[in-house]
Amino acid sequence: MSSICAGMQDKQYTPSLLSFFIYNPTFGPREGEEEKKILFYHPSDIEKNEKIRNVGLCEAIVQFTRTFCPTKPAKSLHTQKNRQFFFEPEDNFWIVMVVRNPMIEKPNKDGKPPTIEYQEEEILDTVYSAVVRQCYSMYKLFNGTFGRAMEAGGVELLIQKLEKFFYRYLQTLHLQSCDLLDVFGGISFFPLDKMTYLKIQSFVNRVEESLSLIKYTAFLYNDQLIWSGLEQDDMRILYKYLTTSLFPRHSEPELAGRDSPLRPEVAGNLLHYGRFLTGPTNLKDPEAKFRFPKIFVSTGDGYEELHLIVYKAMSAAACFMVSASVELTREFCEQLDSLVGPQLTLLASDICEQFTINRRISGPEKEPQFKFIYFNHMNLAEKSTIHMRKTASVCLTSVHPDLMKILGDINCDFARVDEDEEIIVKAMTDYWVVGKKSDQRELYVILNQKNANLIEVNEEVKRLCATQFNNIFFLD
Repeated sequence: MSSICAGMQDKQYTPSLLSFFIYNPTFGPREGEEEKKILFYHPSDIEKNEKIRNVGLCEAIVQFTRTFCPTKPAKSLHTQKNRQFFFEPEDNFWIVMVVRNPMIEKPNKDGKPPTIEYQEEEILDTVYSAVVRQCYSMYKLFNGTFGRAMEAGGVELLIQKLEKFFYRYLQTLHLQSCDLLDVFGGISFFPLDKMTYLKIQSFVNRVEESLSLIKYTAFLYNDQLIWSGLEQDDMRILYKYLTTSLFPRHSEPELAGRDSPLRPEVAGNLLHYGRFLTGPTNLKDPEAKFRFPKIFVSTGDGYEELHLIVYKAMSAAACFMVSASVELTREFCEQLDSLVGPQLTLLASDICEQFTINRRISGPEKEPQFKFIYFNHMNLAEKSTIHMRKTASVCLTSVHPDLMKILGDINCDFARVDEDEEIIVKAMTDYWVVGKKSDQRELYVILNQKNANLIEVNEEVKRLCATQFNNIFFLD
């Protein structure tokens, strides 16, 4: 529970996770069997009857709201102290997340206990509903569906898998820094010139040809995606795992400047900086283990299970996916290492060179008067100059939380209508927030200009669209 002190008096508490549980009402239909419905419950040390009571309450709410709208059951319940989110990812399987509202603790004189004020309107449903959906997608990426576990080993196996996965995953949920980016669940793409892009494409083709076991490949640089052979929805959740969990755990000390071109040293391509981020930590170790995490991706009529090999050289990372029915050997990994290592090292240095040249051409970075978030629903591309860096534990934004909430509110308005539209909000002290929605794309701009009026703000946003987005917003 994180708190921020305002002066000496008030203490502010950010939203926090109260409980998270998964149940299936068909598993304990008779009285006295209610406990059988509960498949996972966090925190686990809650007394049994309280778990049963909480699950029963959620069941009742879902059933009650079904009478009004049979096709769309309840998504959330707002109370003074907390907010509950319901999600049914598969028939009769319900995931519930309960979030405590942010609150302010005001001290009282005369030694009385402090007064607590709950801020009931601060939390955005869209953001936290997206977080619950993400929890399920992440489980499914590594375990397949709930139904699959049931077929393979019944309720016992499912409970085991849920325990193992969510016990660790829930520790990585930082609810206080969830925002609009969680709603989009987008992918940040690395901007590349055509020549370098073709080099990467031919690298992918060469590797897939030489190592025919590889079914799919994804290529990232600097935590941004360049190439992917996976379906969009699978790539979206794999991207989230890589950038918020796997890469931060392995972030190198050489981020500062190791990507300088390596040409002179690469005598006969012997030297390379490639290494496995999943699987064997050291190929030369005779005891090395060749076990890789398995992931599930969708195919036309179901899903397939794959080994996930993530291999990195400097800031370039390649993900290779091989059917899980194949056993991966030392020989295969050595082959991959000697083929991919040198090529990936050279590619990383090529991209770095290209990137540096482009930066020089575009001129020095001066602090612009605006910050923006852009999202394209068609290819899931997202770009934000508001978020400085997502680390494993926290997402740093460079603007006030109140402004982030306005962005979320505008996004909710956009979601209600299909037409293109524009919303301009005059926020606190000198800030303007502009939202534009046009043809499956959304742009949110935060401007900070003293004494600006509506016309000037509009002009500024037009200029931004012309320079940054080649006028793709034709909302005039």
